Amino acid sequence: MLLAELEVHHNRPFTPTRRLALGRRHLPTDPPPGFGAVLLGWIAAVAAEELDGEDRDGLRRLMHHLEVGHRVVQPQLRHRFQTDTHGLARTRAVLLGQGEEVTFDFEGAGSPLQLTLAAVYCAGQLGAGLRPRVFDVIRRGLAWRGPIDPSLVRHLTGDADLRWAATAFADPRLWALDVLGLGPEGSNREVQRRFRHLLREAHPDHGGETDAAAERIADLTQARRILLG
Repeated sequence: MLLAELEVHHNRPFTPTRRLALGRRHLPTDPPPGFGAVLLGWIAAVAAEELDGEDRDGLRRLMHHLEVGHRVVQPQLRHRFQTDTHGLARTRAVLLGQGEEVTFDFEGAGSPLQLTLAAVYCAGQLGAGLRPRVFDVIRRGLAWRGPIDPSLVRHLTGDADLRWAATAFADPRLWALDVLGLGPEGSNREVQRRFRHLLREAHPDHGGETDAAAERIADLTQARRILLG
């Protein structure tokens, strides 16, 4: 099952003019941060050990400017970001799911820097409300030094209980029902009642953990929105 996809157009190796453009994209962000963010973070994690200190610093500066909506002068990190794909090679990165397993694959010869730059520019084109969370996932990817395996998904999402199983996140409604602890036949009235009950439990004033309250409340609110429209 295809969960997310990014196509990157880039100059071929040893070409003096370094150019970069985005191609086809399937980057879901719902429920947030979404499989799209995980793919972008995974790209950064795979590239992390190949990037030198200068490239890392440049990527951090670029992410800051894009996250707050600044106009970015080209080129950046020796690559010019453009829309024209004529004459450029192609690399395709995908996130795949089967059951509870999420895997990453790519085809093409894009360099680690080119693919990470593409991931960063993708995040920069998202709406202002989505950018901070997606950029946080990319930063987590750049900081990763472990194996490229399912533990990376937990690191990228900050989710230790494996709620990022492909069977749930491929269907936002299934995820929402799981968050609220409801079965598939739950009525709108049951959704509202369960939401209010769990919201009270999550709030620090009623004994919820302060550190996790904001994320839990955001998940509950998102789940209700998905189920009630």
